[in-house]
Amino acid sequence: MEWYFVGLGLFGLLMLFITIGLPIPFALAAASLPFLWDIQGFNTSVVSSELKLWGVWIDYILLAVPLFVLLGELIGKSNIGPNLYQFLHQGVRIKGSAAYGSIGASAGFGAVCGSSMVGALTIGGVALPEMLKLGYGARLSSGVLAAGGTLSVLIPPSLILLFYGIVTDQSIGDLFIAGVIPGVILVSLFVVIVFVWGLVRPQDIPERESAARMAPLMILYTVGPVALIGLVITVAIYAGIATPTEAAAVAALLTVILAFGVGGLTWRGFKDAIFATMRTMGYLGLLLSAGVLFGFVLTYYRVPQQFTELFLSFELSSTTVLLIVLVFYIVLGMFLEPVSMTFITLPTIYPLMDAAGFDLIWFGVVYTITMEIAVLTPPVGLNLYVIQAISRDQVTIGDVIIGCLPFIGAMVVLIALLIAAPQIALWLPAQMG
Repeated sequence: MEWYFVGLGLFGLLMLFITIGLPIPFALAAASLPFLWDIQGFNTSVVSSELKLWGVWIDYILLAVPLFVLLGELIGKSNIGPNLYQFLHQGVRIKGSAAYGSIGASAGFGAVCGSSMVGALTIGGVALPEMLKLGYGARLSSGVLAAGGTLSVLIPPSLILLFYGIVTDQSIGDLFIAGVIPGVILVSLFVVIVFVWGLVRPQDIPERESAARMAPLMILYTVGPVALIGLVITVAIYAGIATPTEAAAVAALLTVILAFGVGGLTWRGFKDAIFATMRTMGYLGLLLSAGVLFGFVLTYYRVPQQFTELFLSFELSSTTVLLIVLVFYIVLGMFLEPVSMTFITLPTIYPLMDAAGFDLIWFGVVYTITMEIAVLTPPVGLNLYVIQAISRDQVTIGDVIIGCLPFIGAMVVLIALLIAAPQIALWLPAQMG
């Protein structure tokens, strides 16, 4: 069977199954099975599918995924995340402090949690009602919080960078540290946007905010847990003391202790965090398993390799290839969420980027920023709907979308900076090596 027939057949069936409403993991598996039967026969395919399903659940590297998810859920169910926002809001006595505090809290939360949606829920759930009550504009309030959630995806640990490393067989530690400087730049760009927004539309930011200062002990209880968890993850991975999986395990255990000890976590909240992690991993586990099947069929028929050769035969410049890929992902991101895109498209795309001469660690950071844009673009922008839902109809989905536009622009600027100066992402990994 010719590779192009397999490629078109796989993606055609996948789109058909998604269109008729089949969940993406089942759509991936259903699209793969006819071609798997052609390779192995029905009986062998059933056994092969079972082995690949089991293999995903016992993969040592993938153990980091549920641990980071649990860590984020525990912080979300305790007072650690909300207290961080309150501290940054009350501690910055300037015009727009709640907006700047939201960015800072999202960045701090991103340093201990790799999920964009959990970040938006945790910080947004506290900050959005507070900002609206203080008199902030609906578009600024919702935009800064929806975009702030994406900082969890870029600032390590990041689930998208973790999945990227698994698919492309790149060092997870190098990918994590490569995201640090771009993450700091993105936080700075978000701060600039809020400042400029206040100049252009001063009516969206109140002149004065009444907020009592935190007691010193409360500040310690607020900043201490986040700083300690982030420090454990950072030092353990980057100093070579532990693998990302081991660091995630230690950090998750530490989070349990801190969430109960100083974060006000209840047993009900702990149980809810466990069940939320199980629900998330049930979906991710099926998606990973189906993605492995899908990738196996693609690789068997050499679809990525042949696609790369065909694409390179047009003799396009490497920059043109990159721009085509980025536009492809931004458009695709309007209809698919980032994890699904990673397992559906990346096995075909990353060999092309490698052959075009791009460093795969660098491309991992650019790819992750593109995935951040995906969660902010309708009609399937997850963060848009999260923020709109927690506003309890005080903010329309149109307000959230318009509010996000300047922050999407900041992400495009960051991608342009990374293209112009790749060392922004590659300098830190080189120093650690």
